[in-house]
Amino acid sequence: MDVQVLEGSFVEVPTAEGEGAGMDRRAFGEFVGPRGELASYAFGWTTRSQPHVARLSIGIGAGNPGGGTFHAVVFQHQDGHAFSLIDEPFERVPQGGPDLTADQARSHEDLPFVWWVADHVMRHDRRAWWMRHWLVGTTCIQTIEVFDRREPVLLVSNEVDDGLWQLIGATDADSSTGRIGHLHHVVDEDPTLIDVLDLPPGSSAQRARRGEPWTGHPTTQPEPIA
Repeated sequence: MDVQVLEGSFVEVPTAEGEGAGMDRRAFGEFVGPRGELASYAFGWTTRSQPHVARLSIGIGAGNPGGGTFHAVVFQHQDGHAFSLIDEPFERVPQGGPDLTADQARSHEDLPFVWWVADHVMRHDRRAWWMRHWLVGTTCIQTIEVFDRREPVLLVSNEVDDGLWQLIGATDADSSTGRIGHLHHVVDEDPTLIDVLDLPPGSSAQRARRGEPWTGHPTTQPEPIA
């Protein structure tokens, strides 16, 4: 059996009112290893928070003496992300046991397995792709129609030369009127983009209209987020 990362619920709530309002986002899921190993996870981030640091909880061994829940922060490191264990609990997850401090987690014999789970979650959970673009501040160039929210994104590409993402609507792109922004802000407005947030450099995906399946890049999950 292959590794399975099964997306669960997704919860977002406003953090405040007014101009400084952000969203607290939390995603949950289950992990099944090739030999039936089980783990539960939760990760989340708060928009408008500075610096950009996310949280992660992974639970293993529910009801067993060696079971526990590991908690970490996720932060930008070079061109990607890294994890660091923390004492403060983030979320309760079904497969978890007692909350472990950072020192307890470091000395736990299953810590390598937990990091293995974390890597798979970041690689295969679509919500984690969204969070990663927020962490690293991925930039994109948008047509003016997309930037002004007058057209939905119908073509997404990740340029191989500079790693710059391009978002195009129904109107052909015009480099003289393009707008630069952060990719995660566009996904905030249109979560249906979540299926193509793992485009490798040199790849593109397109669709006929918002809500239609993407072509040119297969999605890794059958159900899009509405």
